[in-house]
Amino acid sequence: MGGRIEYWYAADAPKPNSLIPACNMLVAREDGAILLQRRRDTGQWALPGGAMEIGESPSQCAVRECKEETGIDAVATGLLGVYSPPEHVVAYADGEIRQAYEVTVLGRPVGGEPTINDEADGVRWVLPSELGSYDIHPSMLRQIGHFLEGAAAYVD
Repeated sequence: MGGRIEYWYAADAPKPNSLIPACNMLVAREDGAILLQRRRDTGQWALPGGAMEIGESPSQCAVRECKEETGIDAVATGLLGVYSPPEHVVAYADGEIRQAYEVTVLGRPVGGEPTINDEADGVRWVLPSELGSYDIHPSMLRQIGHFLEGAAAYVD
């Protein structure tokens, strides 16, 4: 592991030097299970997501990242929220220190199979009752919690 360190409301967090839009996708099956990936760079479980590319919308980014990071094809069904608390800082090995800016899109699966890759060494469907047994970063737990509470269009 390595490559990035996430700070969450930490007094010792370095000062950000960048802000890059990223999109996550919270994909839920009909049985309530949520798609999670275990990040190779931190070892923590997370929603699939990543940086937007020029020429794509947030929903296109979320769909692309979901497929790339999990092997699951999904369609966007709505917006969970926009998450960018200044206290969520991600420091990368190359010196970039980013204030997180995440648009989290809701989705439903339409195909594919959970598949590991160079970014995720684990991909699985997790029922809400099982979330407590996974190492999930507080920022992701917050987003999942908003989903489970039925929140819609949350904005920091």
